[in-house]
Amino acid sequence: MKEKRIVEKVKQSKTQPKSNRSIVVLKLVGLLSVFLAIIISGFVIGTDHIEANMSAKNLSPSLMHPFGTDWLGRDMFMRTLKGLNVSFQVGLLAAAASAVIAFLLAVFASLNKWFDHLVTMMIDLFLSVPHLVTLMLISFVLGGGLKGVVIGIALTHWPTLTRVIRAEIMQLKTAEYVHISRKLGKKRSWIVKRHYLPHVLPQLFVGFILLFPHAILHESAITFLGFGLSPEQPAIGIILAESMKYLTAGKWWLAFFPGLSLIFLVALFDAVGNNLRKFFNPN
Repeated sequence: MKEKRIVEKVKQSKTQPKSNRSIVVLKLVGLLSVFLAIIISGFVIGTDHIEANMSAKNLSPSLMHPFGTDWLGRDMFMRTLKGLNVSFQVGLLAAAASAVIAFLLAVFASLNKWFDHLVTMMIDLFLSVPHLVTLMLISFVLGGGLKGVVIGIALTHWPTLTRVIRAEIMQLKTAEYVHISRKLGKKRSWIVKRHYLPHVLPQLFVGFILLFPHAILHESAITFLGFGLSPEQPAIGIILAESMKYLTAGKWWLAFFPGLSLIFLVALFDAVGNNLRKFFNPN
């Protein structure tokens, strides 16, 4: 009996990594499908799909209008897809910029102890202040809009990823093959490109996936508060801000469906990012 139990445990230990890997891959494929669908739909949906139609204003959700219509007769499902497309574009740019900043600062910290102390102090300083406060301040100084929001998110979301990449590079710095490369006269840029970057790419990728939902959520938050994208852009934050004054009139669907869609996608990206983190670093 004991031998059978041992054999069963061994079989389970062999099958679990494969099943976990397949689950992560399936989740990633599903996430990419949703992502591409929203990005493509944002470009396919023209202005005629979200134009005012006073004969269909304030309609509750139905088969023809799943998310209902607003006070101007615009289809809320189309507006939500368009808004998510804008948020995804902002999230892509901001998360990619944050990941690049994190990698560069981590490399900078590896140069010597003084630079390492400076980067560590910057990380602690930025983490001590809420992201949203710093983000609103930067976006306000830069005049808001797409540029202000992207730069603001990029400059406030790098610290945690920088700490992870810095620790990884510090370990690589003491590796024997890195010492050999230095003795052979290889330049720092060559070592970064050949040794550091290939090893930290998985962490950068996972960090990008985890930064993305935070970027779109914070973009929507500051846009809702009036510090983000301009009202002319069909962003989720704008839709939610405009819908608030109609909630007391019973038009619950104007804010419910766009907000629920945003929360669902943020949770989905965050869950997949955590699964990828566990996949690349089981310990």
